[in-house]
Amino acid sequence: MKKNAAQVLVEVLESAGVKHIYGVVGDTLNYVTDALSKSSIEWIHTRHEEVGAFAATAESYMTGNLAGCAGSCGPGTLHLINGVYEAHRARIPLIVIASQIDTMTLGMDMPQEVDYQKVFSDCSVFCEQVYNAEQARHVAVLACQAAISKQGPAVIILPVDISKTEVEDAIQYSVHFPKSICVPAKVDLEKAAEILASGKKVGIYAGIGCQGAHDLLLDLAKKLKAPIAHTSRATDIVAYDNPYNVGMTGLLGIHSGFHMMSECDTLLLLGADFAWGQFYPKHAKIIQIDRDAARLGRRHPITLGLQGDVVPTLEGLIPLLAQRADDEFLNHCLEVAKKTQETLKAEEEMGDGKIIHPQYMARLLSDYAAKDALFTADTGTSWVWALRHIKVNGQRKFLMSLRHGTMANSMPMALGLKKAYPDRQVIALCGDGGLAMLMGDLLTINQENLPIKIVVVNNGALDFVELEMKADGLLNNYTDLKNPSFAKIAEAVGIKGIEVKNAIDLDKSMQEFLAYPGPALLDVHTNRSELVMPPTINLENVVGMAAYSAKAILNGRISDVENLLENTMQSAKHEILKT
Repeated sequence: MKKNAAQVLVEVLESAGVKHIYGVVGDTLNYVTDALSKSSIEWIHTRHEEVGAFAATAESYMTGNLAGCAGSCGPGTLHLINGVYEAHRARIPLIVIASQIDTMTLGMDMPQEVDYQKVFSDCSVFCEQVYNAEQARHVAVLACQAAISKQGPAVIILPVDISKTEVEDAIQYSVHFPKSICVPAKVDLEKAAEILASGKKVGIYAGIGCQGAHDLLLDLAKKLKAPIAHTSRATDIVAYDNPYNVGMTGLLGIHSGFHMMSECDTLLLLGADFAWGQFYPKHAKIIQIDRDAARLGRRHPITLGLQGDVVPTLEGLIPLLAQRADDEFLNHCLEVAKKTQETLKAEEEMGDGKIIHPQYMARLLSDYAAKDALFTADTGTSWVWALRHIKVNGQRKFLMSLRHGTMANSMPMALGLKKAYPDRQVIALCGDGGLAMLMGDLLTINQENLPIKIVVVNNGALDFVELEMKADGLLNNYTDLKNPSFAKIAEAVGIKGIEVKNAIDLDKSMQEFLAYPGPALLDVHTNRSELVMPPTINLENVVGMAAYSAKAILNGRISDVENLLENTMQSAKHEILKT
């Protein structure tokens, strides 16, 4: 029986395990959505294609199964680009259907004509156009195969005249799911063991590549008497039930993680591609283990680089290591970590019952959220409050735009997670600027009847940008946000809205919000002047803030400086706990 190319494409996606495709219907995409309506794949009608791409990326990341997004010709598909970049930077498999105008008018400067191969060439692992209907199955299979094997977005460009053309579809290309294991040669493992044995202050730095290696990391740390720091992306897979954990390092990190990295003389870097070289140890020997050999030594000079998956590599390395007796460095780092955690806990106090500190809000969210909740967070201070103050336990999972660093990712990602996991609690921690960017898809949450929980950090500013400006000694210009009541907007679109302006009311409201059976939004008016303390304070930070304060006073912003000083004194009190 003959079928059109769109039907063939959808059949291939079904065979590859795709459950959901997100997007906005329209003209050149109509034959694809018609084929989807007759398939097992569910079409999720978002209000903006960028939301669809973020949602599909989140689903694919968390489930390990392919998800897809699609756009109509011209602007429709272009709207996908930011979410596609997110998947590319985070190495997440994704299918992208870029529908195109008909082939007879391509190259004629027609309305909505876009060269998608140029557009997506920098953010995909596969990008090919279907030039005739007989190619449809072959191209679709190659796209799925590339997305799976190369871990990234695969773009299928499908002109509308091709999508509706019928074919015999005789050659049955199919998608395969190979599962390979990469392990370093034994001689390289022996070199690594030798370097580790010679170190006096050995540390472990674990990244996202340590997925599934939690127990092996503990065995390794026990044998080496080594503290474990981790990247922000690895928080939920490394930090729980880990007596060797000293926390994150880096821009979003905490003091104890930074301290361990600064003080070690030998560092084992596992599945981490952490980008900022200033947070690596200056004079330590570094052994890096990564599945992708191209990443070895690209962020900081290393002593030894090994190509391998973390789990089988540790299984081969640990038996080669002698049991270390000296635990002085480990105990010292754990003591620093204990004091750092006391500092973080002090920041989580309610305070005077009026001003809402975001750390207090995050602590309540952590206390009352489900044990297996899935959290997303917007780029900026929402990252920080989530990663520092929401406790992990091996069941909770985080998803943030930590590689691409885009605004407005949290709510769309939560949408994709809730479609994939309808029985789990999904919580989006949104900045007021981030939510406002793609707020139209609150309508999608209501339309799809998705009981997502949205917390809005409403401080009336692009606060992370303000902090960057102040740290550089600049006045914070153009960061003000004149916000509406997000709770009232939620109510207007059929979502339960709760607004909280005083800290004393937040505990009860948080419980009510999380217990509500349907979608709900908690609009929390937090302290605009809250400082995000870096893992270590240097002279440049102090000089920058002093320069900002002087400029603010000269420009008549005395109240801004007073608020900054008040929060600085509060932070300084907490910092004393570290010493």
